[in-house]
Amino acid sequence: MLKINIQLFTAEGPAAVEKLNRLGPGIFLDLKFHDIPNTVQGAVASAMGLPGVHLLNLHALGGMEMMRAAAKVRDQARARAPNSPVSKVLAVTILTSMDNAALRQVGINGPASRRVVQLARLAKKAGMDGVVASPEEVRAIRRACGKDFLIVVPGIRPTVRGRIQARGRKGRRDDQARISTPAEAIRAGADYLVVGRPITGAPDPEAAAQAIVEEIGSALS
Repeated sequence: MLKINIQLFTAEGPAAVEKLNRLGPGIFLDLKFHDIPNTVQGAVASAMGLPGVHLLNLHALGGMEMMRAAAKVRDQARARAPNSPVSKVLAVTILTSMDNAALRQVGINGPASRRVVQLARLAKKAGMDGVVASPEEVRAIRRACGKDFLIVVPGIRPTVRGRIQARGRKGRRDDQARISTPAEAIRAGADYLVVGRPITGAPDPEAAAQAIVEEIGSALS
């Protein structure tokens, strides 16, 4: 899939979805809704009306009722068109840029790993199709939420970045606090990987993308 985040969507709006959808792979609409339940319900309904949106997300920290409102919209869409694909809704647990110290600053105590699993359980109870979480929590979420619960993993920093990067070393962190390589995330049980700057920031983006594909392939095999 192609991921559209708030930066692109703010600049170009729904036209970006329509244009990129014509390329074929489908869209992960990464807008991370977080508002009162009624507002999020309307936003999810609008997002599901855009072409080619396979995944969309919201913040689990918005709470049970907000997530239930989003799940209700998805369920209504499935009931109207039972034979058509409907966007899956994911809950963002704790941003991969936040470590334990950053969480304490906003009043969330305890290790990030524990809070992530707690939020994943809440998301499943609310009817979410899965979560977005860092590579470090994938195994624990899988144990807590089961094999059919989607886990989408950002914070991917491959062993090969650009043309040359020493094998066995993680790439740059940028502003990410909880990261892993593609192979590590796949072996932990991730369903989808989110890879942005390791490709867009590479001297040779095509070569970087191919190296990541090969690393994923080696983990799957």
